[in-house]
Amino acid sequence: MQRENEPHCAKQKILRGACSLAKLSMMSARPFLTNEPPGRRDAFSPAAVAAALLVLWLIATAPAYAWGPTAHRLTNRWAVDTLPPEIRAFFQANREFLIEHANDPDAAMKKDKHERELHYIYLDKYGIFPYLKLPHSFDQAVERYGSGRIHRDGMLPWQVGKISLRLTEAFKTQNWEEVKLDAALLGHYVADAHDPLHTTQNYDGQLTDQVGLADRFEIRLVDKFSSFFMFARRDASKITDPTEYAFDMVLESNTWADHIILADREALIGLPDYNEDYYDRFYSQVGSIVVRELSGAANDTGSYWYTAWLNAGRPELPH
Repeated sequence: MQRENEPHCAKQKILRGACSLAKLSMMSARPFLTNEPPGRRDAFSPAAVAAALLVLWLIATAPAYAWGPTAHRLTNRWAVDTLPPEIRAFFQANREFLIEHANDPDAAMKKDKHERELHYIYLDKYGIFPYLKLPHSFDQAVERYGSGRIHRDGMLPWQVGKISLRLTEAFKTQNWEEVKLDAALLGHYVADAHDPLHTTQNYDGQLTDQVGLADRFEIRLVDKFSSFFMFARRDASKITDPTEYAFDMVLESNTWADHIILADREALIGLPDYNEDYYDRFYSQVGSIVVRELSGAANDTGSYWYTAWLNAGRPELPH
């Protein structure tokens, strides 16, 4: 395997090793969890139980993945081109700022333990598509499932709505530095909503023996082929309900999750590892999805920016 794939390979080995350790630990802990005779039970240490639970906890709380830096920068770069003349000049003048800060939310995960839950929503934990059991009202969702579960299974659509409102307030108060920063952050979360793997609990292929899928799809594939991407631009338009529209985004991207998981499996058939041939095969099957979703993310980001400005009363922007 090429040198650039070594960290990825190491990550796979660590996670697979953790799974194996968990299985061995649970086998050792079995006498303590069942009604086996005391003689056999005494042959094992209670530490096995703690070890198994610890390993399983580490697996369950693995870091959330996301589009990589390249994809987020592309989203904010392209989004500027969707805007109408009334506001495009302001965003054009600050395009580099928007690009530079496109990945700030990912960096925030290192400092804020609650940031991770804002980047995904495990829709498939709420039944079958289109997940009608999950209320789109945050208060109603918490009332039905409890705050703990809602936070644990992801807050992404509500986060998009929250940052959209925050951007609107920044426009109203004409806090232009806050406008720039909130616009950059909003683009990040909108892009995450267009990531199919951010809508499923099998986000890294860990449930189907495809550990590392997120890295391969969201980062490596984009980095390898982004120079070939062609932005399918559309004009920004007003969004009636920012949170409800965010749910529309995650539902649409969720429809591609199974296709990506299957394509990843098929692309590896007959190959010794995730080499260049694998990526060529994978891109041939999912490249159009990547371009579609990143274009959608940029178009929707532009619409969210435009909507915040409209809802703020169309303030005059600085030159």
